[in-house]
Amino acid sequence: MAQPLTIEDLRILAKRRVPRMFYDYADSGAWTEGTYRANETDFAGIKLRQRVAVDMTNRTLASTMVGQPVAMPVALAPTGLTGMQHADGEILAARAASKAGVPFTLSTMSICSLEDIANHVGKPFWFQLYVMKDRDFIARLIQRAKAAGVTALVLTLDLQILGQRHKDIRNGLSAPPKPTIANLINLATKPRWCLGMLDTPRRSFGNIVGHAKGVGDLSSLSSWTAEQFDPALSWDDVKWIKDLWGGKLILKGILDPEDAEMAAKSGADALIVSNHGGRQLDGALSSIAALPAIVEQVGGRMEILFDGGIRSGQDVIKALALGAHGTFIGRAFLYGLGAMGEEGVTRCLDIIRKELDITMALCGLRDVRDVDGRILVKGRA
Repeated sequence: MAQPLTIEDLRILAKRRVPRMFYDYADSGAWTEGTYRANETDFAGIKLRQRVAVDMTNRTLASTMVGQPVAMPVALAPTGLTGMQHADGEILAARAASKAGVPFTLSTMSICSLEDIANHVGKPFWFQLYVMKDRDFIARLIQRAKAAGVTALVLTLDLQILGQRHKDIRNGLSAPPKPTIANLINLATKPRWCLGMLDTPRRSFGNIVGHAKGVGDLSSLSSWTAEQFDPALSWDDVKWIKDLWGGKLILKGILDPEDAEMAAKSGADALIVSNHGGRQLDGALSSIAALPAIVEQVGGRMEILFDGGIRSGQDVIKALALGAHGTFIGRAFLYGLGAMGEEGVTRCLDIIRKELDITMALCGLRDVRDVDGRILVKGRA
């Protein structure tokens, strides 16, 4: 393929280079995948106002997210198993984000650990936390995040139980992949990926193995994680984590105005409108469809961020126009990572930056902080 020009170009290349179970893990949703598809397609119904004969010089995409300066209002979302899209994937993605001047968010279920990112990137980053039944492990994980220089904690609220993801079940998803005949045949067609994995020791969940009690090998890890996600998670736990953390707190997984109200009352600094990439409740609203009601409910009281379906800079500006202060990309950067490693993540961010800049200019604006509903065609948002 010639130089990738779109996120779709990166997706096609990633599909060729990443083993099936890990590509499917990134590129799939729950049940019928209806919400997963809607996250992307619902952007198409939002139309932009083209403006002409306005000054388009001296444009800037610089903004802030949770008080942190960013080169553009885009952050890399927390994604599990990132290090299985490409060897040392979280390290490479964090480096690309740092060079681009945007935040990187490490997942609890990452392959590279908190310490790996701190040691190999050397720049502040964000950390996403899942609440486990083992509260002692969670407390120690938060302390590790502080020691690693994490500047914002992203607490995920929408994974108390795991949504059914048919592709993962059929593929027998595991990290590293189990040596079944089907997996070995598929791996034989991905030599670039295999060589990278042979050259790194990071092949399991780095934040958990060796840190959680009773977890020292892959078999015990699998059973531990299946049992540990806490279905009893409550707003009292949010307060406990907020007090224990003591820093910037972002609540991820808000899709309903009533939950947004609870988030605002919790004292958190920001919330992320998200349906977990369509990987939890199939049949829920797309993130972009849910955004306006949440902005109306709590927009004046806390920072609202957005995650779900962004595949272009135009998607970013549409989310901003509907009231988001900043956005996250997940699958988009995973496609870049799987396709080309660190260079692919950089390419992904360059694609989004260029599309965002050009779209903003053609809508008649020069500063991304001025983007609001005025750039949308009325009755089409």
